[in-house]
Amino acid sequence: MHVLLETGRLVLRPFTADDADDLLALDNDPEVMRFINGGRPTTREAVVERTLPRLLHDHPCSGTRGYWAAQRRETGAFLGWFELRPLDDTDPSVVELGYRLNKPAWGRGYATEGSRALVDHGFTRLAVERVTANTMAVNRASRRVMEKSGLSFLRAFTGDWPEAIPGSEHGEVEYELLRTDWERRR
Repeated sequence: MHVLLETGRLVLRPFTADDADDLLALDNDPEVMRFINGGRPTTREAVVERTLPRLLHDHPCSGTRGYWAAQRRETGAFLGWFELRPLDDTDPSVVELGYRLNKPAWGRGYATEGSRALVDHGFTRLAVERVTANTMAVNRASRRVMEKSGLSFLRAFTGDWPEAIPGSEHGEVEYELLRTDWERRR
């Protein structure tokens, strides 16, 4: 198994087609998905035809994937995923940070641990100049992870939601971390 990163408690590795069942379970937890799609269930077909191809995509500008399966280091248990992907496949300088963890992983610091490791990886190993992250304004837990990972609030905005979900009426927020700020904090 190829490993991108290991932290004290996590292993981040590339996804494979064998991860479909874990992804299906993750995307079918209404609480996990409440800020993504309002908690609606996901079909196996959607995971296989839409989710997995996105997670398996290699970004030519960075020579890497943008999504990583997260496992507990000591047990190998699937916890969810992390994202650090270029916003534009031709430019590795601006990347989006994201995460989706299963409910048993919440409140244990895994999201912050994995996010910090990926941010550091982006600035030390990739040509990243800016890390950005977005969430719904009402998603306080995700906003706190962004802050603890070194990102700062940039702006509030109104997204284009195909279907409104509870909380979307409050808009979204964007956080960022620039290389110069990351270097200054080290």
